[in-house]
Amino acid sequence: MKRSSGLLLHFTSLPSRFGIGDLGPAAYKFADFLAMAGQRFWQVLPITPTSMEAGNSPYSGFSAFAANPLLISPEVMVDFGLLSEEEIRDYSVAESDHVDFELAHRTKETLLRKAFDRVVGHLPEDDGFNVFIWENMHWVNDFALFSALKQNFGGDPWTQWPEEIRDRTDDGLRYWGERLAREILYAKFCQWIFFRQWGMLRDHLLEVGVELIGDVPIYVTHDSSDVWANRHLFKLDENGIPWCVAGVPPDYFSKSGQLWGNPVFNWERIEQEGFGWWISRLRHNLGLYNWIRLDHFRGFSAYWEIPAEATSAIDGYWVPAPGHRLFERLSSDIGCLPIIAEDLGHITGDVTHLRERFYLPGMNILQFSFGQDIATCGDTLHNHRRNSVVYTGTHDNNTNRGWYRTDADEISRKNFLSYIGKYWIDEMDVSWELIRLCMSSVACLCVFQVQDLLNLDETARMNVPGKADGNWSWKLTPGKLTPIVREKIGNMTELFGRTSKIF
Repeated sequence: MKRSSGLLLHFTSLPSRFGIGDLGPAAYKFADFLAMAGQRFWQVLPITPTSMEAGNSPYSGFSAFAANPLLISPEVMVDFGLLSEEEIRDYSVAESDHVDFELAHRTKETLLRKAFDRVVGHLPEDDGFNVFIWENMHWVNDFALFSALKQNFGGDPWTQWPEEIRDRTDDGLRYWGERLAREILYAKFCQWIFFRQWGMLRDHLLEVGVELIGDVPIYVTHDSSDVWANRHLFKLDENGIPWCVAGVPPDYFSKSGQLWGNPVFNWERIEQEGFGWWISRLRHNLGLYNWIRLDHFRGFSAYWEIPAEATSAIDGYWVPAPGHRLFERLSSDIGCLPIIAEDLGHITGDVTHLRERFYLPGMNILQFSFGQDIATCGDTLHNHRRNSVVYTGTHDNNTNRGWYRTDADEISRKNFLSYIGKYWIDEMDVSWELIRLCMSSVACLCVFQVQDLLNLDETARMNVPGKADGNWSWKLTPGKLTPIVREKIGNMTELFGRTSKIF
C-alpha cells in the first residue's frame, strides 16, 4: 500500500431522494469528489441486510454474504428499464441529515416489488440472472429461502419456526421451497439487482482511480441464514440456542465490557472442514472490495466467550482461536492478503504476532492518544508504524469536534493543545488540526470521517457502542462537500505526500 489517504462514509449516509443513501447518482458523485481531492480510498461499513429490530446496525445482518436491498438505487433501476422515472418520482422525499429507515424500507420494498412483478415471468430464463445464481449458489439459495421464511413467519427467529424447517429436514426444505417459490425468487432477484449495480459502481471507481475498503465483522447474527444453514459451525445446543456468546471485556468504550450476544464459532469443527466457510466468506468479500478491514481481529487469536446465561460481559473468559492456520490457508490460495487488522482494545503479544506474521497493517486512533500515557501510547503520532492505518476516529468514535466538546477530559485537551503547540483553540478548528496530525503520520494510510471534513459536532456521530437505538442514521445532504472543502483536503493530501496529483 503506497502512502495515501481516504474518507470513511457508508452508503446509507449518501444524499438520496428516497430517505436513505444507496448505489445511485450520489455514490458516483462522491467517487468523483474523492478522485478530484486526491483521495485513493473510500471506506464503507458492512453492506449486509439490516433490520429495524436490530437497530439498523450493519453489524447485525441476516447474512455474511448477501447485500442490503435498501442500498439498491431506484434511479439505476430506471436505467435498467425496470421502473419508469414517473414511478420513482412518486416516492421521492425531501433531503434530510438523518436516514428515515422506516420510510426507506417501505419505499424500496414497494419499488422492488413493482420491478419484480414486471420480470418474474421470464426471470428464470434470463441468462444474466442464472449466471449470478450459479456463481453464488454457495450462499444465495440458503439466504433466499431464509428470507422467504422470515417473511412467512412474521419475522420470527429461525429457532421458533416449525421443527421440520428449523432443523432443515429434507421434507421440510422441499415443502417450504415449493410453497414459498415466488418469495424465494424475489429474494434472489433483489440480490441480482444489487450486485449488477455494485459492478457498475466498481467500474466507475476503477475508472477514476479510487479503491474500496470494506468492513467484515468477525461474528454473524444468530438469527441469520449463515447460522441456520450451518449450525454445526457454531456453539449451539440441540435446539439451535447458543450456550455461549461473544463480547469483549471492559475497555475504552465500556467499563463493564460489551455483551454482543452473537454465537461464537465452533473453531474445532470449522478447522476439521478445512476452514471452508471462512475461506468462502473472505474470498467473497475480497471479490467485492480492494481491501477489507477485519473487525475485532484479536478474536482470530483468542476471543472473549461469555456464558449465555450471564448478564454482563465481565463473566467471560479468553478462548484460543486458530487464526494462524486460517490465514495460512487463505494466503496459500491468494498470496499477499489485502486485509487491515482492526487491532483495537485489549491487544496482547499473540495478536501482534499474528498480524505481523502475515504483514497486515493494524490501526491507530488519534483520539485515543492524548491521555496520561501520551508519551508511550501506540496511538500517539510519534509512535505510529509505517505498516498501519491511522484514523482520527472511526464510525464508533465521536466526531473530532464532538470528541473535544464532550469526550476529551481535561488531561486529553491539555495534551492535545501541547501537541499542536497552542495554549488555546477554538473548537471550530479542532477537527482540521487532528486531520493535519493524521496526514503527517508515517502510517501508509490515513482515513477520516466525512463528518470531520465538515467540522460537525457530536450530533453527527454515526454510532455509540452499547447504545441500542438512534445509531447509524447520520446522512450527508447535497452541496456540503463544496469545492472549498475539496481543495482544502486535496492541498493537505499533496503537502504530506499522500497523492502524486490533484485531479
